[in-house]
Amino acid sequence: MQSDSLQLLGGRSYNEPIYRERRTRMSTTEPFVSNRSGEGLQQTTFVHRLASGSYMRIEAISPHSFRIRMDETDSFPEPPLVRYGIVVHPEADFPCSVRDAGDLLSIHTGQAVLDVHKESGQLSLRKANGALLTSHSIPPWSSRKAGFGTEFALAEDEQFYGLGDVTREQINLRGHRADMWVQNVKSYAPIPFLMSSKGWALFMNTTSRHAVDIGKTAPDRMRLWGRSGQLDFYLFAADGYENLLDSYTDLTGKPQLLPMWAYGLTFVCNQQADAKEMLTDALNFRREGIPCDLIGLEPGWMDKHYDYSTNKKWHPERFYLPYWADKGPGTFIGALDRLGFKLSLWLCSEYDLTHHEERLLAGGEEDVSASEDESFVPHADDYEQDVRLQQPTYLDKITKPDEAWFTHLQKFVDQGVSAFKLDASNQTLEHPDRLWGNGLPDNEMHNLYPLLLGKQMHLGFKEHTGQRSMIYTAGGYAGIQQYAATWAGDTGGGPKPLVSVLNHGMSGHANTSCDMEVFTSAGIHFGFLQPWSQVNSWAYWRHPWLLSKPLLEMFKLYAKLRYKLLPYLYSAAHVAARTGFPIARAMPLAFPDDPRSSQLLQQYMLGDSLLVAAFADTVYLPEGEWIDYWTGAHYFGPQELPTSVPAYAGGPLFVRAGAIIPEWPEMDFVGEKPVDTIGLNVYPFAGGEFTLYEDDGMSYSYQDGQVAVTKISCRTGGGITAIEIGLRSGEYAGMPEHRSYELSIHTAAKPKQVTVNRVVWQEATDPGTTAASGAPASAWTFDSSESIVRLLAAEDRAKADGVIVELSH
Repeated sequence: MQSDSLQLLGGRSYNEPIYRERRTRMSTTEPFVSNRSGEGLQQTTFVHRLASGSYMRIEAISPHSFRIRMDETDSFPEPPLVRYGIVVHPEADFPCSVRDAGDLLSIHTGQAVLDVHKESGQLSLRKANGALLTSHSIPPWSSRKAGFGTEFALAEDEQFYGLGDVTREQINLRGHRADMWVQNVKSYAPIPFLMSSKGWALFMNTTSRHAVDIGKTAPDRMRLWGRSGQLDFYLFAADGYENLLDSYTDLTGKPQLLPMWAYGLTFVCNQQADAKEMLTDALNFRREGIPCDLIGLEPGWMDKHYDYSTNKKWHPERFYLPYWADKGPGTFIGALDRLGFKLSLWLCSEYDLTHHEERLLAGGEEDVSASEDESFVPHADDYEQDVRLQQPTYLDKITKPDEAWFTHLQKFVDQGVSAFKLDASNQTLEHPDRLWGNGLPDNEMHNLYPLLLGKQMHLGFKEHTGQRSMIYTAGGYAGIQQYAATWAGDTGGGPKPLVSVLNHGMSGHANTSCDMEVFTSAGIHFGFLQPWSQVNSWAYWRHPWLLSKPLLEMFKLYAKLRYKLLPYLYSAAHVAARTGFPIARAMPLAFPDDPRSSQLLQQYMLGDSLLVAAFADTVYLPEGEWIDYWTGAHYFGPQELPTSVPAYAGGPLFVRAGAIIPEWPEMDFVGEKPVDTIGLNVYPFAGGEFTLYEDDGMSYSYQDGQVAVTKISCRTGGGITAIEIGLRSGEYAGMPEHRSYELSIHTAAKPKQVTVNRVVWQEATDPGTTAASGAPASAWTFDSSESIVRLLAAEDRAKADGVIVELSH
């Protein structure tokens, strides 16, 4: 191929509708080309030989993204993330034109422009209007002997966010150097994705160990390099972090929508617990009136402690299940179910997962029944060298190449197990001399392993049950968001895990958490105000009823608050599943133009309207009006306030003016009672809106559109405060036939008049008169101590009109 020649290649793209499960495979040989209607075959892939002799391949992936690869040949085999279907190119209909100006090739997509210098391969990424976003500072390189690298020039005021769990000291990564390698405690889930404050982002499409230096060594350059592998990265151009996350998760998968009960409370028993003690824990939750949905067991549930083979069984004394009745209502799992609890089991794995991935690529069918043959015949190359004995030592004595890892777990799911906790210990081990079943060395498999484990656990559970999975793991890599939730490992629930949660959210991963620190009020406050909440007793005694009386009362208050907020949190989870925008949002995501945002490590937005601060002496309020959730006091930002909360609370919680927060009635667990009436806590001191998403909470029917969407808005002006509740659009199995709304409207003063659908309602001095015989009455009350108007309104039974409530001042 000549140095100035361009080659048109043929191929196909992949479609991923909103909410739709992603395809598990992608072509490993065919490049990407679009066939746009009315335009014939349109060129979106270009291969060019540089002056150095290396080949560069560029693909326009979408209006906002490009893929760039370099190698010494023009073969370009697909790397593991693409080969195993984690990275999938979205189908996009967009214009793509090319301008060849001698030494410069410009690819235009309508939303972005990529300039390529033909001799050096240096790139410049620009907006559609020509404004420069970023450019190479030196030519990129890729050598099978020396590795790969690429460097970009940095603007003086440019800031960067992302990289997952590589640091717990900062969210603004300018000046940071990261080793992209899964490591115990230090870096559980590195994610090679970076967003710039200038409106561009980069994703390194490699599982090989590599490093990122964001202006630490050279203040004006960002350098990415690895000692092996092919240079392969994506560039994104979009306005705002929200759009950059959307583009990135279009490629690596949208965050999973967990079953709704997973957004409640998870409690992991002490590792010494047996079935009776576990059931006692469950009873204590119910007796204490503390809502909880998931109870987990540590490795003591197994016959062999820390058994990571495929032969694991229940401990015969501590968790006895008779062989003639190992499932059904008579077991301890059945007893848990009757109390409204799901059960989670701890797992650890070093199983070679690549055999199953290769079998899927080959279109083979897995053996769904566990093998009866316990013998093991190792592959000739499947060993680690023991440097002390200087002889091969077989490492893998547990893998059954013809059997998927999840196969041996099916019997536990059939017995009633609903979730699995994947310990990080074996996921972080290095195997420098191991050759995995797919032929890859550990340099490429180490980062990939926790990702494949999450993938196979998620898909195995889905295929076996047809229900959403709750797989939670400490380890991860790019794409983990589409398969599993994560927690911050065995590092507690203090300030540093909080930063980990925020960095995950800025890397496309929404369902993150950490072990709750229950022995401090701040730990309880933060622990319950996360995307999902977990108390992990493990080797300790973090049972709520064993706390001091003040902390027990605080724990109850926050547990009930979390369950009251579940429709608000679950709607934010739906948004994340559609867009990649996280549930817990670091301040730069919510307030990108506020110069203070990048340094705020101990506060964040939970959904659109709640500002949470934890472990801090002060809280910063951005521009606008804010209401203290605990006291009702009003503040105007921007300003910094000293932390001050009532004795019964554990930390600051503020509500943005204009907020509409849906609330559930009190219940012990998700699904305990139908939600015919939903509360609406409205702060109409500014205009605001909220979209409530509801579905059956367990199945994948939401992917087929079985979702009820309710749009709610509020506005204030001309002496009128108006709240409008739209009709529910859509339906799902189990949806309440009729919906009532219990409104709590915060006002500056008692209104002169209240109308509902333009009918004047009367004030009632007795709150009990607002409802009669379970039906709403045409009356409202005013709580002067909190300055709140309360009323109960119902949607039109004929479903012809929504609900409009107006307060005249």
